[in-house]
Amino acid sequence: MGKLVEGVWHDVWYDTKSNGGKFVREDAGFRHWIENKAGAQFQPESGRYHLYVSLACPWAHRTLIFRELKDLTDHIDVTVVCPDMMSGGWKMGLPEPLFGHTYMHQIYTQAKPDYTGRVTVPVLWDKKTNTIVSNESSEIIRMFNSEFNDLTGNTDDYYPMALTKKIDEWNDYIYPNINNGVYKCGFATTQDAYEEAYDALFEALDKVDAHLSEHRYLAGSEITEADWRLFTTLVRFDAVYVGHFKCNKQRISDYVHIQGYLKELYQVKGIKETTDFYHIKRHYYYSHTGINPTQVVPKGPELDLDSDHGRSCCL
Repeated sequence: MGKLVEGVWHDVWYDTKSNGGKFVREDAGFRHWIENKAGAQFQPESGRYHLYVSLACPWAHRTLIFRELKDLTDHIDVTVVCPDMMSGGWKMGLPEPLFGHTYMHQIYTQAKPDYTGRVTVPVLWDKKTNTIVSNESSEIIRMFNSEFNDLTGNTDDYYPMALTKKIDEWNDYIYPNINNGVYKCGFATTQDAYEEAYDALFEALDKVDAHLSEHRYLAGSEITEADWRLFTTLVRFDAVYVGHFKCNKQRISDYVHIQGYLKELYQVKGIKETTDFYHIKRHYYYSHTGINPTQVVPKGPELDLDSDHGRSCCL
């Protein structure tokens, strides 16, 4: 994992020393919006936008899920980077189709030659103005949720007005403690920082499991954005985070209610196809040599996500 400094690539890991051993994630650098209104710089158009993702990355996975759920697969094309992220950062398996670049950092400098910051996925690119619209996954999925409805005819709403307060509350709780919490455990470089993150993570998972014992989904009776944002962490948890990131108090499969919920979401039409466990395990175990210097990728675990989820229909 590296970063650009004034347009020059540097292979440097996260600085945890200045934060007492704690991992602190940088904010996204591109925060433009696609809007379905006259005069907007970025308007919803078929074929105009290109999405760069890693199948390993939970943040990028969110955007693939919303691209699938909102019938955008024929309108927004995708480049998938290699699971191995080594000294050059995210690398393309083949030269990507727009410019023939071989590394993600070249996409960033294509948009802004003097860019400074981390080079992350997802990236939503605008072919018309030749720039990055956004590299903030939470905002990309909001655009996908609402701004292309007239184009696709798909009006399914995963951020309905009546539930925005509940959804935001869950997002604000789950992001620091679970989504980013697993990274705080895995990338911590002091015992105290690790244990603080570990305790917060499992306190949050316990809270979610208790909630799901009485509610079918996080924010209401229908699946919302909050559920999909949690899903991408849950589906990686037993395969990677338990061992690689030392999140080993218990597995998701040990949570009766979360496990059934995870299975139900995984079995939603099209979601399984967005989930690639080879990329997931290969990326984390092979790329994070500071955590796993041997680069040996485990064969297991066996994940039982295709069987009947067994959730009560009365919840």
